[in-house]
Amino acid sequence: MSIEKLFDSFSSQRVLIIGDVMLDSHIWGSADRISPEAPVPVVQVKKKDFRLGGAGNVAVNIAALGAEAVLCAFVGDDDSGQRIHQLMEELGMTRDGIVVSTHRPSTVKTRVIASHQQVVRIDEESDLEAHPEEEKQLWQRIEKLLPTCQVVIFEDYDKGVLNDHIIAKTVALASQLKIPTVVDPKKRNFLSYKEVTLFKPNLKELREGLKIEVAAANLDQVKAASKLLRQKLNAQGVMVTLSEHGVFIDYQGSQVKLPAHAREIADVSGAGDTVVSVASLCTALQCNAKLIAELSNLAGGLVCQHVGVVPINKEELRQEALKLLSGS
Repeated sequence: MSIEKLFDSFSSQRVLIIGDVMLDSHIWGSADRISPEAPVPVVQVKKKDFRLGGAGNVAVNIAALGAEAVLCAFVGDDDSGQRIHQLMEELGMTRDGIVVSTHRPSTVKTRVIASHQQVVRIDEESDLEAHPEEEKQLWQRIEKLLPTCQVVIFEDYDKGVLNDHIIAKTVALASQLKIPTVVDPKKRNFLSYKEVTLFKPNLKELREGLKIEVAAANLDQVKAASKLLRQKLNAQGVMVTLSEHGVFIDYQGSQVKLPAHAREIADVSGAGDTVVSVASLCTALQCNAKLIAELSNLAGGLVCQHVGVVPINKEELRQEALKLLSGS
């Protein structure tokens, strides 16, 4: 499939994103002096903004690529939950998959950015397992929405939305309907994602999940760890992001290692969300391993050039892909 045709095909995809939605709050300012109260910078606030984060940022990236994003997640019965609803409405996203929880607060991550650098991050969250009644409500939404989608993304931040039961039932239903499943994992459920289509850890998650040492620059170690992981999960494919060392994919009988593109890195926040968004659409459209890795790798690098959590710019990605990847 040509790059142009692939990008045009993104708009035909509906993507179910199950996981931990968050509210990303940014406080932008300048820091010109140190506080007399403690050895910390004093940030003079210039502006504040709110964006969807976590699984919400994946949804924003999916929408930015032209596809339809459907979120299945919990939000708290609080002001931050209301703001998440408002942001989804402004972006034209359905709220059919959202369960309002009375047992947990909305997850909020506040980043203070001064002079183009992140100074501190403040987290408000709960990582407790889902309340049984709310888990039941979540499954009812998944069961209803999944058959209307072309691919499922598990966006796991270990905040309690995803557990063994939800994962197993979702993968079984998706498999029955021949809908691919793509995973952006965290530590708690790392080995629970049995028989998924594509499993996408970063190097740190790979090391922690398998409890082995893997050097990013040692391709043999990366290959061996990916093979072990694929066997443990009985997954069709594994794609490991290696930060400045690029990406490695083992999928459909192909193993491909790609270097990172040389860029001026401003902020890595949200890059993994962008990578899994692009990889999922490419997987749904039956791209080969090399193209999945190349386009995902390219997209992840592009968003790292911006400060803060920002979605991929589809046209920028298209132009870079046409320049660098034509003929893949």
